[in-house]
Order: sequence, then C-alpha cells, then structure tokens
Amino acid sequence: MSKGIESIFKPYLQPKKAYEGGKGIPPSKGKKIYKLSSNENPLGQSPKATEALLKAAQNVHIYPDQTDIRLREALAKDFDHQLLADQFICGNSGSEIIDMILRAFVNEGDEVIFSNPCFLPYSVFSRWYGAVQVDIPLLEPDYTLDLEGILNAIGPKTKIIFLTSPNNPTGTYIPKSVLDDFFHRIPNNILVVFDEVYRHFANASDYITALPYVQQGFNIIGINSFSKTYGLAGQRIGYGYSTEKIAKYLRQIHKPFLLPLTSLEAGIGALEDENFIQKTVETVHEGREFLSEAFDQLGIVYWPSQANFFLIDPPLPEFEFTEILMEQGIMVRPVSQFGAPGKVRITIGDHEANKALVNALQKIKPQG
Repeated sequence: MSKGIESIFKPYLQPKKAYEGGKGIPPSKGKKIYKLSSNENPLGQSPKATEALLKAAQNVHIYPDQTDIRLREALAKDFDHQLLADQFICGNSGSEIIDMILRAFVNEGDEVIFSNPCFLPYSVFSRWYGAVQVDIPLLEPDYTLDLEGILNAIGPKTKIIFLTSPNNPTGTYIPKSVLDDFFHRIPNNILVVFDEVYRHFANASDYITALPYVQQGFNIIGINSFSKTYGLAGQRIGYGYSTEKIAKYLRQIHKPFLLPLTSLEAGIGALEDENFIQKTVETVHEGREFLSEAFDQLGIVYWPSQANFFLIDPPLPEFEFTEILMEQGIMVRPVSQFGAPGKVRITIGDHEANKALVNALQKIKPQG
C-alpha cells in the first residue's frame, strides 16, 4: 500500500500554529468601536494615495507593471537619492519582504536569531524553511537588546539576525552606539534584517535607521511598510533597501506582476503626500505624550515608546482586561504570542480615541 500524502508533508510545518494578524472590528449594533489593536494610521489614509488608487481602479482589467521599478524610483526620491532605485525591493507588505528574504537565504538547518518579545513572523516564517530558531530574549525590565547574548549565539550555521527598532510590541529602540558596536563585531557572512517599520515615529536623539549602515556597505536590509505612516494597511505594500548586491540578488525571486495596480499607484501617491505624513507623525507624538501622562496618573505600568503604540502591564489578567475594554468599545491586543506574556499592546489613536481609552481605563482600578 502506498503512503498517504502526509508522508511528503514537511515535519517542521506541522502541527505548529500559523501567525494570525489582528482581528477586524466586530459588529457593534450602532456602538462606536475604537480599534486600537493593529497599529493602523489614526488619520486614515493619504488623500493623494486615495486619488491615485481611485484613478487606477478604472483600469484593473489590465495587468499592472511587470516590475516594481516605478515605485523603486519614487522611493529613491523619497530617500533624497541617498540610495539608488536598484537598492530597493518591493512586495505585498513588509511581512512578505521578510518571507522573500528567508526564502532567498535560508536552507533547512540554518540558524536564524531573533529576540523576543518581537514580531511573530520572524519565528513563524523562518520555520517554513526549516530554520533552527535561536531566541536571545530582550533584557528585562527595559526590553533592551542583549548584544553580547546575540554575539555569543552566532555559530557556523547562523544566516540571519533579526533586529527591530522601534520594536513591536515593546516600542523600545536600539541606540546608535549599540548598533555601531554590533556591526563592527559580527562576521561579514551574516545578514542583518533590520525591521524599521515604525521609524517615522521615533524621535529619540540617538535613534538610527539602517540607512547609514547600508551606505557603509554592511550586510543589512532595512524593512519598511506602507501600512503605518501612510495608512495603506489594506493595500499590502512593503519594501526593503540594501546594498546593490543584496537587492539585486533578492529581485531574482521577485514574481512578475507582483504588485497590484491599485497598490502600486497608491504607494507612489502616498510618498508624495508630505503634509499627510507630517500630520500623522504629529498626531502620534501628541497622542504618545497624552497617554503617557494619563498612564502615569492612573498607575498603569507601561514602557516608554518610540512607536505608535504602547506596551502595558494591565491591572487585570490580559484577556480579562481586553474583554472589559471591548465592552466599552476599545479594541486592544494581548501579546503573549509575541513573547510578552500577560502584556497588552495599545495603539495610539486620534485624540477622540485616546480620550475614550482613558475614560475606559478610569473605570478599571489598578491592582496593588
């Protein structure tokens, strides 16, 4: 008797649970729901992106561009031509760029290093390719990077190191001095994937992106998304940038017609809307200050954030806390699956949403 189809299933793909994104807004029966669970843009989307998207929608019967060159050229302009168009790689979300990188570089048995709490796809996606996962947790209580731990974990099978700044779900960042030290101590045959999706919201004096390290020729890829600052989460657009050698290699697995026409045009339009980007950043910064003060007054334990969300230690068990807020029309996200058991992540909304959140929290008495 022949073996069943299960005999050719990859063992490292089962029976593991897949990554699940944030939940959508449930039916509310007329009650307003504030979705502060998925780090979406509190202002919606760029008007210029909407205009470009609607115009493109008239032609969705036609195949889109075969390549992403027009978006890459727009990105090069957005980066003030500090990078060439050939140094970018685009895809359907920042998550897909991560998947492309793993597919291009990782073989079964290779090691991938990440630091929990972190974005779950680092571990879930690397498992798809049979990678050995090495978790070097962030150092508590401040969730700082364990630089020495990562360096000591590097071995002959290490292929990729994931770094995130600002980090999801903690909101913490990696200071420039730490990164400078790090890049001068790792072997030159290891790729660093630097997730900077929330970079626009960081305003710490020693915050730094992947850009200067790419310019210096280090083996690093900066990961970005149009879902946050640009308000295009529903269009699923992301990009990475790196050295020309790495970017050219990655584009070898870039499918033709990868980006839908509407996404392509919306992305290009969003990059041109400087006023919307500035207003989004200002809204997040104002909300971050407002909520920090409110958390202090309410006795809510939280971590200082450089992103558009906060990680808090709720005064009740995480799921009970989440359900109570949901009853008051506030959606937040428990992040145990991100490696932060018992904690909850709260997106910074517009002022109305932030006030609604504070009003809801006032009805919950912190323990202790």
